[in-house]
Amino acid sequence: MSSVSYENVATAALSSSAPRILQSMLALDDFEEAARRRIPRPIFGYINGGAETNASLHDNRAVWDELQFIPRSLVDTSARSLATTLMGKSYDLPFGIPPMGGTAMACADGDVALARAAARSNIPMVVSGAALTPLERIKKEGSTAWFQAYLPGEDDVIRQLLERVERAGYDTLVLTVDVSVLANRENNVRTGFSTPLRPSLRLAWDMGTRPGWALSMLRHTLTHGMPHFENMGPRVPMISALNRQAGRRDKLSWPHVELMRKLWKGRFVIKGILDPQDAARARDAGVDGVVVSNHGGRQLDGAVSPLRMLPAIKANAGNMAVMMDSGVRRGTDVLKALALGADFVFVGRPFLYAIAVGGEHGAQHVINVLRSELMTDMALVGVNTVKELRPELLLDRSAWDWRSAGVSNK
Repeated sequence: MSSVSYENVATAALSSSAPRILQSMLALDDFEEAARRRIPRPIFGYINGGAETNASLHDNRAVWDELQFIPRSLVDTSARSLATTLMGKSYDLPFGIPPMGGTAMACADGDVALARAAARSNIPMVVSGAALTPLERIKKEGSTAWFQAYLPGEDDVIRQLLERVERAGYDTLVLTVDVSVLANRENNVRTGFSTPLRPSLRLAWDMGTRPGWALSMLRHTLTHGMPHFENMGPRVPMISALNRQAGRRDKLSWPHVELMRKLWKGRFVIKGILDPQDAARARDAGVDGVVVSNHGGRQLDGAVSPLRMLPAIKANAGNMAVMMDSGVRRGTDVLKALALGADFVFVGRPFLYAIAVGGEHGAQHVINVLRSELMTDMALVGVNTVKELRPELLLDRSAWDWRSAGVSNK
């Protein structure tokens, strides 16, 4: 790819039918405030918030600033490529879209919008077990989709879901293991969000003050019916007093992982690993990959940032693929994670903000902007491929010592 300016890539990629507001979205952070103005307060709060004091949520962003690049100069980077191989499959970019429950609350048919954009760019999009769209339909719309499961520690439920996912044509299964119980998400209470959503005058007001969102949701409901949690066992209406969780997730344990490995013939990934010993156990169980994640700061408040644990987990991973998410907002963030040992990176909330602002066009714009940043950043760091990224290209400024940097004090 020839060298082009960031501005040209970010704006020229927009199609004529894309919302004009996307022209002002020059970085992933730009989508957040625009989304706040377009979706109801309870739903924005659900997407935006973490757990309890938001300590993990905030550290997921702060940790990136602790690392700085030591760029290599006078390197011919004219042959830069972002292509990568992950668990035997080739992708055009080293990042993808992680599972995010309730995507269709941010944008009508949001799961399909993400799946289409991901397939067009040849990157994985992971369908959430808490999606409001049937997993079968998403796979038909997006050939690169993976499926993520929330499962209880019940063998029969596990078997039934795996059979359904296989029938739908998925080749990669992701088991999330950091949601044994739902976290203390106090921000949900403060913003009026609940799962499932319960009708109230306040909810009606919040939705009515976002008429564009409300009309799109009404049209979608008239076409596809009342939203349901489609992929967690019995179909449960989103606006309902019923609990959407089928079975006891706090019973899920390593024997169930071993059962799933025997039953599932495709690629098998565990998401939510932070302990290097857990990574070693996943490796020994025959798991194909792990996602180092604290659930975007939405589960255990005070849980360590995934980036801090990435090198130790990589050391214990053996031949497993090591992926990570949480707090990724820039191309430089992706490069730092790859340099510390990640094989792949997932970017979450910006995609939800983007589809709230521009639907499928918004999702595509996030991909284009991040691709452009990565191409620029790779040239400035002095590498041509993601495989060239190494820890030696980074300096931890919190542990910086002029002696280790080879600086003379004379």
